[in-house]
Amino acid sequence: MTRLTVNLKQLPHGADFPLPDYATEQSAAVDLQAAINDTLVIEAGKRAMIETGIAIALPAGFEAQVRPRSGLAAKNGITVLNSPGTIDADYRGEIKVILINLGDDAFTIERGMRIAQLVVAPVTQVAWNAVADLDETARGTGGFGSTGVAAPSGKTV
Repeated sequence: MTRLTVNLKQLPHGADFPLPDYATEQSAAVDLQAAINDTLVIEAGKRAMIETGIAIALPAGFEAQVRPRSGLAAKNGITVLNSPGTIDADYRGEIKVILINLGDDAFTIERGMRIAQLVVAPVTQVAWNAVADLDETARGTGGFGSTGVAAPSGKTV
C-alpha cells in the first residue's frame, strides 16, 4: 500500500493526542478523536460539532472524507450528519465532525473518544460536455428502487 505524506498541525487543544494512525496494516481510515475539554452530552435527535484538534494540508488532487465509526452507529445510533464530510485540499482550518444522535438515549462524548474516521482519497474533477441526448441503457431513467424489479415483460431490470 502506498503512503502519502500529509502535513498535519496539532492545535493547542489536541497537542497531547497521538497523531491519527491506522488500527491495522490494511485499514483504510484513521480515527479522529474528540478534542473537547469537558464531556459533552448529545441528546437523542440532537447534533453537535466536535473539534478534533488537528488541521491538515492535503496535496492538490486529494480530499479527506470524514465518515462515521461503525461501532458508534450500530451500538448507539451516533453518526456523522453530513456523511461523508469532505475536506478539500485547499482547506487549512480545524477538522470538525458534525455528530448526530439517532439513538433513543442521550450519548456522552468524552475527551479523547474516537468519534469518526478519516479517509484520504484521490479526486477527479470533470469537464462537462453538454449534449442534446444521452446514450441509451437497459436501466434508462429508472431511479430509486428501480433495479432488480420485474418489468411488465417479466424481464428483471
